[in-house]
Amino acid sequence: MLAAARATFAERGFDAASIRVIATAAGVDPALVHHYFGSKDKLFVAAIEAPYDPADLLPEALAGGPTELGANVVRLLLRVWDGPGRAAGLALVRSAVSNEWTARLLREFLVAQVLRRVVGTLDLPAAEADARGSLVASQLIGVVMARYVLRVEPLASASADELVAAVGPTVQRYLTGDVDLPGIVAPTT
Repeated sequence: MLAAARATFAERGFDAASIRVIATAAGVDPALVHHYFGSKDKLFVAAIEAPYDPADLLPEALAGGPTELGANVVRLLLRVWDGPGRAAGLALVRSAVSNEWTARLLREFLVAQVLRRVVGTLDLPAAEADARGSLVASQLIGVVMARYVLRVEPLASASADELVAAVGPTVQRYLTGDVDLPGIVAPTT
């Protein structure tokens, strides 16, 4: 079932994949998939072998409301990556850099499971939410690559508090501030 789920999520993306399609690909009844995984979200997390389920962690990031979202998202990212899930996360990121199939799964995880939920709390038009989410993704992926993969100093040895103070305001600006958004035409005055 997990192999069928990985292939289906990579091919169709999270939104277009259904438990019925995944079950058919695995040669099982959809009820069996529901029995073992409960929901499409949980199946997706299991399929990519994510060390954490975002549904369990995101309430912490969302708790401070829109004005604290940037700092809270960065704090959560660092807590996850500085924890026991780092090895699995590194393996996934390194694989995604050289393998389009893995990149597609990681992209779906980041967009469907994390960023859409974060940006969705801001009540934005869909195109604006997507643009802001992609900017946040660029910042978070940059931090992961520089701190954990490339180990660029002093970023690699900075404390979580230092990074939240340095990166949080940029993420906040991407989420709620004035920024030229990719793919969005600014209104003319």
